[in-house]
Amino acid sequence: MTTSSMLVRPAAEADIAALVTLAAGATAGVHTLPKTRAAIERSVERSIASFAADVDMPADESYTFVLEDSRNGALLGTAALAATAGTNGTFFAFRNDVMQQVSRDLNISHSVHALTLCSGLTGHSQLSSFYVANADPASAALLSRARLMFAAVAPHRFGDRFFASLAGITDQVGHSPFWEALGRKFFQIDFLEAERLIDGGRNRSLIIELMPHYPVYVPLLPGDAQAAMGQVHVEGELPLQILTDEGFEADEFIDIFDGGPILQAHKHALRAFTGSRQRRVMGSGGSAETATYLVSNIHQQQFRAVLCAAPAIDTSDSIALSAEARRSLQVAPGDTVHCVKL
Repeated sequence: MTTSSMLVRPAAEADIAALVTLAAGATAGVHTLPKTRAAIERSVERSIASFAADVDMPADESYTFVLEDSRNGALLGTAALAATAGTNGTFFAFRNDVMQQVSRDLNISHSVHALTLCSGLTGHSQLSSFYVANADPASAALLSRARLMFAAVAPHRFGDRFFASLAGITDQVGHSPFWEALGRKFFQIDFLEAERLIDGGRNRSLIIELMPHYPVYVPLLPGDAQAAMGQVHVEGELPLQILTDEGFEADEFIDIFDGGPILQAHKHALRAFTGSRQRRVMGSGGSAETATYLVSNIHQQQFRAVLCAAPAIDTSDSIALSAEARRSLQVAPGDTVHCVKL
C-alpha cells in the first residue's frame, strides 16, 4: 500500500455497508464510531446534510469522513468532526481541580486533587469516531488530520477551539478500573453497558441524573483508578501521537466514564491552521528534492485530501502535483489547493 493511493473524502450513502463492516471490527468501549447499521445510516445522512448546508456559523452539523484506497475503492477507516459538541444537550467531562485545604488553628495547609463534573467543553468543535483498519501510520495520520484541514478550508463552520476524547484504560474484556471505582457506584451497570446506553456521547440526560455533581476527591479512589486517570488505551496511542503532533494538549479534562485523556487546542495552535498555505496547482516537475505534504482541495461539498511528495513550496506560489494526486483531489493545473508540510 502506498500513501499516495490513500484518499480522504466525505462519507456517502454508498459507503454504509463498508462502514458497517468497519464498525464490526472496532473494539467495544474504545472506539466511538456508531455501532449499528441504523446508527451508521443516521450518521451518514446527517453528514451529507451538513456538507450540503449553507453555514454562517457552527451549529449542530457533523461531518463524517472516510479513508479510501483509490486503487480499488476499499474503505480502510472513518473519522468525524462535529461543529459543536453538546448542541443537543451538554457535553460533560471531569475537570481536574486542585482544592486548597486550610486549617489556621492547626497551621495546616495542603492541596487536594479533585474531579468536578463540568460542561466547559460544550460548544467546542469535537473530533470523534476515529477508526482505521489495516492502514499504515501515515494513512492514519492523513485521516485524522484531513478533518482539521477541512476546518481550515471552511473555518466559519467550526469554533475556535477543538477537542478529542481518547479511550482510557480497559482490559481485554472491557473492564475499566476508573469506571469500577466511580461510575458503577452511580449507574449500577457494567462499563460496556453504560457505553452502549450513552452510545458514545457525553451529553445525555442519564449523566445529569446519575453522575455526582459534587467534587470527587481523587485520594479516596482506589490506586488502580487513580493510575488510570489521563492514561490512554493501547489502541489510542497512535491517535494520541497524531493529535499531539498536530498541536493538541491533554491536561485539564478527563472522560467521565473511563478516565481517558481529553486533548484540547485553540485553532491557532494547530498545524492545519497555522502551517497551511494556499498554492496554485501545476503538473509534476523534475525536481529530485521533495517533501511530504498534506494537500486538500478547497471545495467544501466535494472535499478531498491526500498525502503526496512534492518539491518545496516555501518560495513558490505553486505546488507540483502528480497526475494521481490531481485526479484524487479532483483538481487541474491552475486550481487552488491547501497545503501543509508534514
